[in-house]
Amino acid sequence: MAKAEPDVLVDEIEEIRERLAGTVDALIDRTNPKNILRRGLASLKGRFVDETGSPRMGTIVPVVGGTAAVVAGIIVIRRLVR
Repeated sequence: MAKAEPDVLVDEIEEIRERLAGTVDALIDRTNPKNILRRGLASLKGRFVDETGSPRMGTIVPVVGGTAAVVAGIIVIRRLVR
């Protein structure tokens, strides 16, 4: 087994250090609260608006209907309890 030259080891260590720095930077970016919020809002917007900017009625109508049903149910239950 041949011994590795010191210059080769230094180069390998530098490559590993650069890859590790890139990985750490990616993790910091991924866990940044502002970036998490931005991704979440983009995901939410993607559910209700298509690529052209038009509203997705197939998603909006059931959500609005479900919300109205829940509010109506709460009102009915509150009136029955009184």
